[in-house]
Amino acid sequence: MEAVKMMQTMTPDDTKPVNFTVKAPVYLQIGDTKADTAHSGVCVVDVNLPFGKPVNIEEVTFKNYYTAYVTVRLLRRNPEQEAPAKWCTALRDLPLMDNPHTERGSQDYYTIHRTQMQVEPDHVVCVRLILRQPSLAWLTFSLEDIKIFPHTEPDPEKEVSDWLSDLTLIDQHPDLEGLPDPQTVSSSIQQMWALTEVMQTNQTTASIGRFDVDGCYDISLLSLT
Repeated sequence: MEAVKMMQTMTPDDTKPVNFTVKAPVYLQIGDTKADTAHSGVCVVDVNLPFGKPVNIEEVTFKNYYTAYVTVRLLRRNPEQEAPAKWCTALRDLPLMDNPHTERGSQDYYTIHRTQMQVEPDHVVCVRLILRQPSLAWLTFSLEDIKIFPHTEPDPEKEVSDWLSDLTLIDQHPDLEGLPDPQTVSSSIQQMWALTEVMQTNQTTASIGRFDVDGCYDISLLSLT
């Protein structure tokens, strides 16, 4: 799996990043005393989200600084249980550089979306970023400009409104040229139906006498009996 390289977030424009506190990076050391310690190529960065306000994460964005791989761990608290929060691994050793010994990808912007994670990043109280750089070519490595955007459920009414606004009203279809307006035809039919009902209601029972017009017989009105 690869991280998504991009300069802009995929979240809506009106979505603001979550406020949080980033602890100072902790570089793991090898050795028992300070005299013989050496960098292990591993750094841990904890991102503490607001206390008492777990976050459903949509995506995490950052700028790389010579980090070859990143592992994302989440401290999640189940709101339906009183059990303590538990750590889980959302991503493991996600490559940020094509080669740890070369510059490519060393200072790119990245986005990790919730769909890339192995667990649902919901009810998160802390994000732990474990950085690895196995190459000795770089003295330091880290992540900069870290941002966490919250996940929001789409508004069904807004989706319908957006869908309707995308529809294009065609005033006159080429295949319907020359035909009367459908609304006019519908109105005329309703008027004819109403007139028919009135005529049937007021129909007279009087017999019709001679079929004459202006004193003359109209042959077309005569019929043999």
